[in-house]
Amino acid sequence: MRAPQRVGRAGLPERVTIWEVGARDGLQNEGTVVPLAVKLEFLDRLAAAGLGVVEATSFVHPKWVPQLADADELLAAMTPRPGVRYPVLVPNERGLDRALAAGVRHIAIFASATETFARRNLNRSLDEQFAMFEPVVGRARAEGLTVRGYVSMCFGDPWEGEVAVDQVVAVGRRLVDMGCEQLSLGDTIGVGTPGHVQALIAAFRAAGVDLADLAVHFHDTYGQALANTLAALESGVTTVDASAGGLGGCPYARSATGNLATEDLVWMLDGLGVEHGVDLAALVATSVWMAERLGRPSPSRVVRALANADSAD
Repeated sequence: MRAPQRVGRAGLPERVTIWEVGARDGLQNEGTVVPLAVKLEFLDRLAAAGLGVVEATSFVHPKWVPQLADADELLAAMTPRPGVRYPVLVPNERGLDRALAAGVRHIAIFASATETFARRNLNRSLDEQFAMFEPVVGRARAEGLTVRGYVSMCFGDPWEGEVAVDQVVAVGRRLVDMGCEQLSLGDTIGVGTPGHVQALIAAFRAAGVDLADLAVHFHDTYGQALANTLAALESGVTTVDASAGGLGGCPYARSATGNLATEDLVWMLDGLGVEHGVDLAALVATSVWMAERLGRPSPSRVVRALANADSAD
């Protein structure tokens, strides 16, 4: 079978936006630098497959993420497809300067829900991170850019253990008040479970954050990414982060394995009758192509299953 049988389920959104992070969150974790030409083709293939949001790169200092040191070159050489958004991760004001110079219209910042990860990832305390983000968000909004706020360690922290729901909500609420138009709630080490997901979303709603302003970002470390995604959809979330072929994790948390694979997400959405606009066959072909260039099989179960089915034919 190359597509699941469609059996709808009551209470789910009619359509979901897939926020593709493979070209940024995926490639930043590679042990070797992927050539610029490969990155450009990867971005174009992802957009051609129907993904309407394709995160392009990051302006994090090359010392910390050398795999994306070519961000300026990439954006200068990229040919955007009409109607596709290409957000860029921006860590600070210097990164924003580079984004504005490159003509970027959509940015994201990366915050932490825990003290330890804020210090390890941002070299700031939990509270000090907001002082770093405020001028970035303020200037970006004044320039007419859209701003997304990633919140990492929402469901657990490898150093601190459990993370209180109200602590996560407090961090997210401050980002919304600062001007972030969307929050992506990250299970950075993949320890979340469906009940936890629904409790966190309910807490954000109780704090006055609209469902339309929430997205989810799950890792599959403990095999929970799809179950957690379904729980989020049942709660009314309509934006889901995913990475083509399951690329990526988190370079600052060694226990974090790959992101939710976009193909696995698409297969589930197709089976549920939820629209998303992505051509699964084209996306699988893209991930097979990228896996060949990385020199290893794709971790996505759907990519492996469909690629094996094609080779059997």
